[in-house]
Amino acid sequence: MQEQNINLGKHLIHPVFPLIAEAAKEMGNKAYVVGGYVRDLLLGKSSKDIDVVVQGPGIELALRVAEKIGMDTKVRVFKNFGTAMLRFNDWEVEFVGARKESYRRDSRKPIVENGTLEDDQKRRDFTINAMSISLNEPDYGLLIDPFNGLADLESQIIRTPLEPNITYSDDPLRMMRAIRFSTQLNFTIEEKSLEAITKNAERIKIVSIERVTEELNKIIMTARPSIGFKLLYKTGLLQFIFPEMAALQGAEYKEGKGHKDNFYHTLIVLDNISKNTDDLWLRWAAILHDIAKPATKKWVDGTGWTFHGHEFLGAKMVPKIFRRLKLPMGDQMKYVKKLVALHLRPIVLSQDIVTDSAVRRLLFEAGNDVDDLMCLCEADMSSKIAEKIQRYRKNFEIVREKLVEIEKKDRLRNWQPPISGEIIMETFNLHPCREVGVIKTAIREAILDGKIKNDFDDAYAFMLGEGEKLGFQAAEKKH
Repeated sequence: MQEQNINLGKHLIHPVFPLIAEAAKEMGNKAYVVGGYVRDLLLGKSSKDIDVVVQGPGIELALRVAEKIGMDTKVRVFKNFGTAMLRFNDWEVEFVGARKESYRRDSRKPIVENGTLEDDQKRRDFTINAMSISLNEPDYGLLIDPFNGLADLESQIIRTPLEPNITYSDDPLRMMRAIRFSTQLNFTIEEKSLEAITKNAERIKIVSIERVTEELNKIIMTARPSIGFKLLYKTGLLQFIFPEMAALQGAEYKEGKGHKDNFYHTLIVLDNISKNTDDLWLRWAAILHDIAKPATKKWVDGTGWTFHGHEFLGAKMVPKIFRRLKLPMGDQMKYVKKLVALHLRPIVLSQDIVTDSAVRRLLFEAGNDVDDLMCLCEADMSSKIAEKIQRYRKNFEIVREKLVEIEKKDRLRNWQPPISGEIIMETFNLHPCREVGVIKTAIREAILDGKIKNDFDDAYAFMLGEGEKLGFQAAEKKH
């Protein structure tokens, strides 16, 4: 083991640490803080998750520590994994017995045996996560760093404790974790490690999609997610886990005309929006806003490359992608689908004369998500011509002002027309039929076009006129 002679005891200020030390001593075992808590402590970052390895039964140590804490502290026991977890002052403390692992080629589930601290550190994914701190006499607080993790922290390098091909082949999820840590910490993945990820990329297929998506979401939630996506593409992982996004890469030229590389454009949009929101699903909308461009790409003589209808096809692709990645299929999916379908609308408005009618329709269709849609569209504005961008942004401000003005006047967010289908049927003595929908649509369009006010009286009078056009006689003069 590497002798660091660095003592971090004075930094172990949470009251749980001396209790763990006391309980382990009573059991005749040795306990250590390991992994992410140690890494974050050395990086000067706060963490409320503590992982403790004990050379002995981890569950028993957790139960004894809970007794010492008192206050009816509950311990959650996971017998299948040999782990236990308790909460103390909003901190989560997880206990596990030291172990060593071996893997079969066709599975990432290891064969686990009892082991030493050294065995446990060897099975860790990266050197920066393989450091531990002793909670034992006489070396309480001593940093134990067998793989020079501290040096890698200082050099900002992601490196595996063992030969990287073994580390990644044994547990392919570690490839995603390497890229996630690189993106979160802005560290460089060591060259041999990067080569090993590329070599083993296909093995990501043996990992459950839920675990892969969990890591993908963590990459998306970083300050600059483009770092992670570029690494996912470079190593070939993206092609296996998210082929639709990988398909965005590349630009085709014909007769001297080319289109932008939609993969790198998407990453610019994603980074742009990440400066303004921590909403995971708004970031997903940025990722998927142009997802259908490869499928809609077409060369038109005299015009060049077109992607007509990519917003509508993209919206149709959203549920399929969410289902495959095991993302939520409820409100979050519907929200992303809506933003993908509408993402061109504000941009078109910003490039042309902003009419009240167009703004009303935008408010009606976007509802309470209109502000998020505007945020997405501002992130999507890209051009190499500065004057063009400046003009778009100026017009975009006009769109924003119009949205506020018209919403205040017409109240169209999450709006329902003042005349329902029931009122139409009652007025003209009709049963449910196609004509009821025709009248209802005509009322809605008249309000959105500004032909009539958004109130009951105007809408009722308009309804009577539309009914007469269809040959219907009103059964009563007023509802």
